[in-house]
Amino acid sequence: MCKIKINAAVFLIVLKMFLVATSAFEETCEFDRKLEEQCRMHNYKTVKPLLDYFRQVRNELEDKEIKENKLNELNSDLMEKYHEIVRIHEKFMKEATLLDEYKNKVFKEKNDLQSCQNKVDKFESEINSKQNIIVKLERELAEKSTNFEICQVQLKSLNSSLIEKDEKIKRFSENIQNITEHQKTIKLQLEQSKIKLIKKDKDNQICRAEVDILNKTLLNTLIPSSCSPFGDSDVHPLNVSGIGFFDVLCDSQLAGPGWIVIQQRVGGNEDFNRDWATYRKGFGSYKSDFFLGLEKIHRITRLKRFELYIHLVTVNGSTYNARYDDFKISDEDSGYKLSLGKFSGTIIWDAMRVSENMKFTTFDRDNDIGDNNNCAVKYKSGWWHSSCYNCNLNAPYGPDLVWFIRYPLKKAKMLIRPKESMKK
Repeated sequence: MCKIKINAAVFLIVLKMFLVATSAFEETCEFDRKLEEQCRMHNYKTVKPLLDYFRQVRNELEDKEIKENKLNELNSDLMEKYHEIVRIHEKFMKEATLLDEYKNKVFKEKNDLQSCQNKVDKFESEINSKQNIIVKLERELAEKSTNFEICQVQLKSLNSSLIEKDEKIKRFSENIQNITEHQKTIKLQLEQSKIKLIKKDKDNQICRAEVDILNKTLLNTLIPSSCSPFGDSDVHPLNVSGIGFFDVLCDSQLAGPGWIVIQQRVGGNEDFNRDWATYRKGFGSYKSDFFLGLEKIHRITRLKRFELYIHLVTVNGSTYNARYDDFKISDEDSGYKLSLGKFSGTIIWDAMRVSENMKFTTFDRDNDIGDNNNCAVKYKSGWWHSSCYNCNLNAPYGPDLVWFIRYPLKKAKMLIRPKESMKK
């Protein structure tokens, strides 16, 4: 468009120059009319190229004007098309918005449909389950109906049996009345028999008391208070004043006859970490490890002078013994205090001496003289601890079961017998 305007301006300038030249040429020709032909020819020759150019320019201008008109028409059509496209676009956007709304509605409807389908599936499942339950209940109902019919038949049978039993009960009632009268007679006879029986029971009690007195007198006469009368190694009963009858293990093999074994460690599994009451009563088995009991040992040793014999077997198999000539323990109020007498034996060290005059100590009764701890707790065994010991024959098997540190033990026995038995 800008190029067309420039060409038009050039064309106007050239046209103006042409008019000026023509005017000048005509004024010249007026002086010489004769030369008119020559002037024409000269003018023609001069102006012809310019006229050709102007003609060409005019044609181009016409073409350009036509094209410009067409271009304007095209621009006008293009603007119309543009506006139409804008309208179409706006319409398209509206339809797209509507389409999105429709899509959202369709998606929502689809979700709702899926939810409804799930509910339908769930209801169908529940219906099937209910149907199965109904079928099951129908079967049960049929079975119960059959059972009910059977029960009715049985009830009829029972009713007839009940009628028969009622008649029997009537007969039994009559018999019971007869029996009751007879029973009264028997009760009278029974009361008379009871009176006689009570009298006989009293007579029997008097007889039993007399027999018990005779038995006790006989037992006290026959059952000894030590193992001195026995020449074997077995369990025998003793009768000790203040405690009565109890069994002990007698030994006549280790150091002659008449020994009572009061403690034994021969490799058993007995736990010697016991409380005061258990050590007082005694525990274990005569066939394995045992402790006779502090109260029994006290009762045995309080009336006579007893000797203590200790049999020791070290872990390497060597055998030793230790003897004390005046062994006894005090009563419970004095803590079962230990007395030993003089020491002798095949072993050199008097390891028990440190325990003399010591009270017995257990984990629940601390009688040792140590300030820091309970020796029974520390060494897991009851003993006549001082602080704590040179020997502890109740210690667990291992490094604490020793006669001094020099003699680790695997077996030990403590035996007592009356002192006069040594003279026999």
